[in-house]
Amino acid sequence: MSTSLFRVVVAGGGVAGIEALLTLHALAGDRVELTLADAQPDFVYRPMKVAEPFARGLARRYPIADMARDTGARLVADAVTAVDPDACVASTAGGRELRYDALLLATGARSVPAFAHALTWDDRSGPDALAGLLGDIEHGHVRRLAFVVPPGPGWPLPAYELAPMTARTARDAQTRPQITIITPEVAPLAIFGAQATAAVKADLDAAGIGFHGASYVEIETGRAATVVVHPGMRRIEVDRVVALPHLRGRAPSGIPADADGFVHVDAHGKLTGLAHVWAAGDGIAFPVKFGGLAAEQADAAAEAIAQLAGADIVPRPFKPVLRGRLLTGHGERYMHHIAGGGGGESEVADHTLWWPPSKVAGRRLAPYLTARDETPLLGHGPGIAGLAVQTHLARELTAASA
Repeated sequence: MSTSLFRVVVAGGGVAGIEALLTLHALAGDRVELTLADAQPDFVYRPMKVAEPFARGLARRYPIADMARDTGARLVADAVTAVDPDACVASTAGGRELRYDALLLATGARSVPAFAHALTWDDRSGPDALAGLLGDIEHGHVRRLAFVVPPGPGWPLPAYELAPMTARTARDAQTRPQITIITPEVAPLAIFGAQATAAVKADLDAAGIGFHGASYVEIETGRAATVVVHPGMRRIEVDRVVALPHLRGRAPSGIPADADGFVHVDAHGKLTGLAHVWAAGDGIAFPVKFGGLAAEQADAAAEAIAQLAGADIVPRPFKPVLRGRLLTGHGERYMHHIAGGGGGESEVADHTLWWPPSKVAGRRLAPYLTARDETPLLGHGPGIAGLAVQTHLARELTAASA
């Protein structure tokens, strides 16, 4: 590549990182020299991790090397651990120095157990993480079970998938444990608006799942666990607790971050006080951590960088639009909510509200993965036919986003 090209380093090959690469390649491919730095060999479609213990789907893996090649990026198989913003150099764990004109941090967040005496589930958990619990439920050894969403930045939706699918597993085994969801949310999935809340509440009621909202908990241990629900000090005796984790940012050394490791950005993903650094995804200081939002944040940052590289575009700021594909005990629900602007419109249905109907509705990532899945020679890139599918699906998703 010519050294006269605008050098862009993308740190992290998750949802935000790959969406950013696809956007930069589409908008400024002939103007930028792209580098992807990530130590993991595969991009894992983590939203489907929740389905694996219940045989409802698989979290597919895609070689990151293929994704780098498809976007014209050089792959550095290492993680960015430090940044010198003044010198515009990103350093990797293995000692590589990557010079950049623009750096996009997509380093994500790490999971920390919220409770010492609970089974922590997150989207990096393997299918065996719940195997013992589900086996005990099927054999009637678990009569009371709580799913807990801790306070703080995160994404509550998996709790509303785990609980109904667990209830369905118990029902199929002819056992009837009492299942309760405890969450800081005022109502079930309130972030998606009133229509979704009503639909999810109806699903929980039909499955016999209890709900305690606007609550946080402490867990006492003994022969069984006691969940102490605040405010009010209500005590709930349970046999097991499954909790979602706390999240902490992964800001590299040299990047200013808050006490939890999250970085602060403007509406275009640019870091406060730094001239050449942007960020997107779970590592930014935004209260909701969700793949679809990470892709939207990546689009905003990538468009700003593409304009800086000379592309003839007007960058659009990040305006959160939530698209949630919820796995229930009996099927799926699709929820769409304009969280930022537009009066907070929302919609919920048992059929797809966007296309392709993926869990992560990234404008370019979703069509790209769909094209790969529909290409017989998976692992050799989408190819000409696959890229045509990708372009067509991207237009459909963009139209559905309007």
